[in-house]
Amino acid sequence: MPASILEVRGLGKRFGGFVALDGINLSVAAGERLGLIGPNGSGKSTLVNCLSGTLHHDSGSVVFDGRAIDGMPAFRRTRLGLARSFQLPKPFRSLNLVDNLRIPLLYTVNARHGAHLSGAAIGERCRALLADVGLAEKARHLPRDLTQVEMRKLELARAVASAPRLLFADEAMAGLSPSEVEEILLVLVRLNEQGITIVLIEHIMRAVMSFSTRLVVLVAGQKIADGSPQEAIRNPEVERAYLGE
Repeated sequence: MPASILEVRGLGKRFGGFVALDGINLSVAAGERLGLIGPNGSGKSTLVNCLSGTLHHDSGSVVFDGRAIDGMPAFRRTRLGLARSFQLPKPFRSLNLVDNLRIPLLYTVNARHGAHLSGAAIGERCRALLADVGLAEKARHLPRDLTQVEMRKLELARAVASAPRLLFADEAMAGLSPSEVEEILLVLVRLNEQGITIVLIEHIMRAVMSFSTRLVVLVAGQKIADGSPQEAIRNPEVERAYLGE
């Protein structure tokens, strides 16, 4: 069994008197494709925000790649190899696609290795990343020239430019057509095959079931299921959460 790249123990988060996360335990193996699902308000986004450093959890512990990262700011977690994409892409709109990737690449990769890549090497890496997501022909275009699915691909490429070992893909397919969903799934599978562990947070069940080798279900801030996709969706608690009594 692959070694664990992320260990979460007893994670808790409150907003005043509201318990958003209640003692979450989670282990993610290196190279895994994990699906994270749950109804609206179940705590998925709060969990991802706590793990990526956007929020600080109130209790519990997080270990990434053997290192405790409790209290560590988001930029340091990114430089360690933990990245995320966002449901609503916010690229640098005045920069072309290559330069949109150049910024996170310089910010993380050079800092991580303590050396500076040459301009030629940076450009080559940016073009390779765009090719990985199917945007090579639009390298010199501005984000405003992209379709919705192309914008999602750019968002994934921007996250991958930081050379992550673990990527949280947060609703990368929301609002897309079935054929566009398939395009994003192909990109995610390709990234995983390149060695990136991926946690997919998604409401489109067909996509989650197709992509994930394991499924974790949150409801009201608690983990109620953790197992193979087929086992998880047959869990009585999961059925009640999605279908009612």
